[in-house]
Amino acid sequence: MPKSGMTRRDALALTAAGTLASACGGPTVNGKTRVAVIGGGIIGAAIAYYLTQGGAQVTVLERNGLASRASHGTFAWLNASWAKQPRHYHRLNQLGLAGWKELEAEAGLPIKWAGSIEWFGSEERQQKLARQIDEQVEWGEPARMIARDELQSMEPGVAFGDLTSAAFSPNDGALDPVLATRTLMDQAIASGATVETNCEAISQFRTANGTTILTTTNGDLECDTIVLATGADPDATRQLAGIHIPQRTTPGVVAITKPMPPMIDAIIVAPGVHIHQRGDGRVVLGEQGGAPQNEAHAARLADRPTSFPNADFAGQHARRILDVAVRYVPALSTAEMEEVIIGWRPLPLDGHPVIGFSPEQPGAYLAITHSGVSLAPIIGKMTAQEILNGHTVAALDAYRPDRDFATIQRY
Repeated sequence: MPKSGMTRRDALALTAAGTLASACGGPTVNGKTRVAVIGGGIIGAAIAYYLTQGGAQVTVLERNGLASRASHGTFAWLNASWAKQPRHYHRLNQLGLAGWKELEAEAGLPIKWAGSIEWFGSEERQQKLARQIDEQVEWGEPARMIARDELQSMEPGVAFGDLTSAAFSPNDGALDPVLATRTLMDQAIASGATVETNCEAISQFRTANGTTILTTTNGDLECDTIVLATGADPDATRQLAGIHIPQRTTPGVVAITKPMPPMIDAIIVAPGVHIHQRGDGRVVLGEQGGAPQNEAHAARLADRPTSFPNADFAGQHARRILDVAVRYVPALSTAEMEEVIIGWRPLPLDGHPVIGFSPEQPGAYLAITHSGVSLAPIIGKMTAQEILNGHTVAALDAYRPDRDFATIQRY
């Protein structure tokens, strides 16, 4: 493996995924493949964007509002970090970041590429982090451990305490996931896509001639393929693709401040909290440990809410996260919260994406994944290629819906 940059194989995979033909072996209308994308989050938006680029007739169905669930409540850290294991999954994330650099230019998306600084609280874990950074270098990431003096020079507004070193990953970035979703969807609409919000897909059946009739709360829709970009929804894949995808979905709280003066440049991944500041001055805080594990919280979270019962509850959770963040970025002591969101991470049991056609329902394609923000461009490209070109992309072979989730190692 080369010490820096993507491998030739990676570059070829990205190029191949970007070459979309509008022809397809399946049924078409007016020469266009009809695709219903179910889910209006960042994955659904990326898929719709690349499908329309490839000439498909696309209808996006979202039962709430665009980017209103997982894509709203995400920290939105773009990375191919040491945690992306094993090598094939790490490579997919590298391709995802390369895809965002393309979209930044193509779609005019504001992305902050300032890298990330990460460290842990124990010496033992710090030593392991150093070994993991060595592996990152072997896998093509220009990551490195940097000493205290350089850290303080890079981020004078961060209180590093007695920390002696931290990992710096310069390829990492962050974006506003709601803005990114809406931007991609707007471009899909400009290319001919139709978007229906507050519209729920209920059931589907396949006719003898290969057409899918999708029943929705807004009426029936005829299409050739449906794409399930339904995130953490535990029932959608059973209802619409005839397959159960086991998930270990977990909630996480993301707090966003009102705009503040510049205080940090890189993404700060400190013990107990993630912090980054957007270009508009808003600071995004993400918790690491999760909400307290007790019966009261379990009862409140049973229906997977995305907001708190009232402002007091939201404020308590925001203060809990902010109290940790202020230890590392003291200027946050004057922060005023604008939003506090409960995000539900779509996390298949083995931690990897589920991408591909359902083995039970011809014409139903699944795109369910954690790291959705990092992976959206490459999943969008490769999904569009598989649907429009009618052949499989080898880079997705490890992520098919018919794999045995019970025996696959969790990373």
